[in-house]
Amino acid sequence: MTSTAPRTPTVRPAPEGDVHRLDVAHVNGDAYAVDIRGHRILVDQPMDAGGTDTAPTPVELFAASLATCVAFYAGRYLQRHGLPRAGLQVRTEFTMAADRPARVASVRLVIVPPPALSGERHAAMLAVAAHCTVHNTLHEPPVIDIGLEA
Repeated sequence: MTSTAPRTPTVRPAPEGDVHRLDVAHVNGDAYAVDIRGHRILVDQPMDAGGTDTAPTPVELFAASLATCVAFYAGRYLQRHGLPRAGLQVRTEFTMAADRPARVASVRLVIVPPPALSGERHAAMLAVAAHCTVHNTLHEPPVIDIGLEA
């Protein structure tokens, strides 16, 4: 007999050295603080969504994470080839899905190469940047386990 019930993946914790931790704590209203290796980042919601607009939203940080990862990989490509990074930018736009569940529907990233970069290097830099860790993670989603501390 074949079961039609969804299978729950077996989640095995990563070895201790591979685990990265961060903590999120309520600040006030809809604002939260994220502590990452001694760095503190705030998130909030816009005023029209009930927040006080003191910081980016979590979704904006999600898009920023992807954009900065792409920029980092593009920058490392330039560095590896002894090319200047001055002027490197990544312009990013995202749209939210109109249906449920709430989610980002699309993200568009445009790499603006340094002015000194030759046309022959554009395709190579783009190929390297497209393999950033955050982009790879979106293509190969991780197992996500949301629990509740008793």
